[in-house]
Amino acid sequence: MSKKYPFKYDPLAWTGISGLQRTVLLFVVLPLLLLTALGIRFGLEQASQFQQQRLKDDLELIGRAISIPIGNALREGDQQAIEAALSSVFIIGEVYGASVFDVNGVRLSAAGTTESDLSRTAIPDLIVSTGQAQQGFSRVDGRNLFSHFMPLFDAGGNIQGLIQISRRASDFGRALDQLEIIAWLAWAVLAIGIICAVMLGHYGGVGRHVDRLLEHMQHVAAGNHAHRAALEGPTEVASLARGLNQMLDSIEQAQQELDQHRLAETRLLAQLKDQEKMAAIGGMARGVAHELGAPLSVIDGRARRLQRNSDTSAAQTRELNAIRAQVARLTRTVRQLLDYSRPSAVQPRTTSLRQILDSATAAITPELDDAGRQLEVVPLASAHLPNITVDPARLELALLNLLRNALQASRSCLRVTVSQQQDYLRIDIEDDGPGLPEATHAQLLEPFFTTKPPGEGTGLGLAIVDTIAEEHDGELQLGSSDLGGCRATLLLPTNRESTA
Repeated sequence: MSKKYPFKYDPLAWTGISGLQRTVLLFVVLPLLLLTALGIRFGLEQASQFQQQRLKDDLELIGRAISIPIGNALREGDQQAIEAALSSVFIIGEVYGASVFDVNGVRLSAAGTTESDLSRTAIPDLIVSTGQAQQGFSRVDGRNLFSHFMPLFDAGGNIQGLIQISRRASDFGRALDQLEIIAWLAWAVLAIGIICAVMLGHYGGVGRHVDRLLEHMQHVAAGNHAHRAALEGPTEVASLARGLNQMLDSIEQAQQELDQHRLAETRLLAQLKDQEKMAAIGGMARGVAHELGAPLSVIDGRARRLQRNSDTSAAQTRELNAIRAQVARLTRTVRQLLDYSRPSAVQPRTTSLRQILDSATAAITPELDDAGRQLEVVPLASAHLPNITVDPARLELALLNLLRNALQASRSCLRVTVSQQQDYLRIDIEDDGPGLPEATHAQLLEPFFTTKPPGEGTGLGLAIVDTIAEEHDGELQLGSSDLGGCRATLLLPTNRESTA
């Protein structure tokens, strides 16, 4: 069952901007734009102050330029000269009005729009008392004006009047309006450029690699655990991909270990079942051997005694031979049950394979003679036939069972071939019988499974051989022979160590 994680709704998902991009915009681009806006605002304020001071300085320069001729004309009482000097300031084009007042603030002459009377203001007194120029904003005839007042000195250095030069107050703001518009438009273009550059740069440098990493993760989430992420992009993204690959490698290794544990557990369960089966068969076999062993021995002994009786006729002899043959078959069946179910500790030791092979063929020779079959043994050359570390008794039992199966299936001959196959010694036992029955390899190795007619086999021969092969870390293989029948191959390792 897949684990469900809480879903967090993203209200900005419709924008198509990823969370990482929004984070960059919020914590990098936005502070940068705010700092830029503050810088522009501070710069505009400084420019405004500079512009205002420049305009004020211009008025002061104009006042200083006309103060001397006006002062001279005032001392001489030349009204025309005063008016001519006042009119000259309009040539510059930055002056809105100019006028001359006496020390009491009474206007003596004027040009343009100016104050008509300063007697009720504190400006004349401040100029007379300080001897310094004064500035200020005022409203005249419905217009906001900025005026610069300068004292007029006579030849003795005494103040004999003052000059007022004014201009509209809007001139101070209008001078920077265009600059402010241009500055904020430039800031807007810069902001759009920064946002576009950050978005494109993020996608080119980080975003596309993150998207590819997400695609790799989706492949894994879809069940393709063999998929691995490409180590590309910035170091951090490549590190994430490397970590993902390492995690997948660890998961794959853990899965393999788990599969191995499960396989080992399955094998242990199968071995446990086999052991339980063998224990049941062993109990049954011991009971059968106990119940049948003594009666069979008595029957065989009495039949043998009757055969030795000289009064026995030929027909009776044949019957006694038949009785002894059936007793021998029953005895062999009991012995096979005991061989398969008896828990025996294998005691391997280095032994001559030729000796074991000779012993097995010698044991099967009487049966071969009775059946009229020929046995051909094709071993390795004596100089090349290696010694092998096995339990001689168990290996001889396995060879006897294979030879007996081949004898029962053969028509005229059997063949035993010994060869070297890498680190294994290979023993092939073949016959010229009808060949392998229509059954699987696994079925043929199951105990009590037989394809022979009733009464001709117990189904334990191959099961015993397979058990002995496993005891020696070997393998039993079944196939077809070029003789036309079956080939049973017993593979035994040549590098096992002796425990004797």
